[in-house]
Amino acid sequence: MGDQDFFVSDANSHAFEMVRADHAWPEGKLALIGPEGSGKTHLARVWAAQAGATILDARCLADAPLTAEPGARICVEDVDRLPGCAEETLFHLHNNVLGSGGRLLVTGRTAPARWAIALADLASRMNAATVVTIGDPDDDLLRAILTKLFADRQLTPDPKLIQWLLPRMERSFLAADRIVSELDNRALSEARVINSSLAREILDTFPAGEGE
Repeated sequence: MGDQDFFVSDANSHAFEMVRADHAWPEGKLALIGPEGSGKTHLARVWAAQAGATILDARCLADAPLTAEPGARICVEDVDRLPGCAEETLFHLHNNVLGSGGRLLVTGRTAPARWAIALADLASRMNAATVVTIGDPDDDLLRAILTKLFADRQLTPDPKLIQWLLPRMERSFLAADRIVSELDNRALSEARVINSSLAREILDTFPAGEGE
C-alpha cells in the first residue's frame, strides 16, 4: 500500500496528482471516485502517509459526534455506502474538519450526486466536493495489476501469460482479481501449472462479457 507500489498510468494519473496536492483542493475537500478494486484505498493510504491523515470507514461511523484536531486531515472511505444513522456524524465531521482549515477526502464507487444521502445539508456538501475519477484500466495499468496480484500470492506464472490475458479478459479491476484468484485455486487443487491453457479454461467458465 506504499506510494512505490502504486502504478501510475493514463487511467489514474490525474487522480494520483490531485489526491497528493491537497493544498489545491477547492474548499479543502475532494471526492475520489472509481470502481471496486480500482485502487481508491491504496491511493487514500498514499495520501494518509504523506499528509498524516486518519482513515475512517463510512460503514463503521458511529451515530455520535466525531471531533478532529484543528487542521486535521481525514479520509472517509466508501461514503456511497454510508448508513443513514451515520449521516449526522459525517455532517458534523465535515464541518469540524473544514471549519478548522483541515482537509477531507471522501471515496466512493459513484459520484456524490448518486449517493443515497437523506440529510439534505450533508448531500449538498458532498455534491460540492471536487470529483476526480479513476478510469477503467488501460493495458499498462492492467498489466501492472495482474503482476502485483500474482506477486502478492507468491505465484510465478508463465512470463507470457499476462500478455496472453490482456486482450481476452474483461477490462476491469475486479476481473483481474477474480482471474488470479481462480488460477491460484485451480492450480493448487489440481496440481497444475499456471499457464494460458488453464487460464482459457477459467475464462470459458465466466459469464458472457467476462471472458474472451
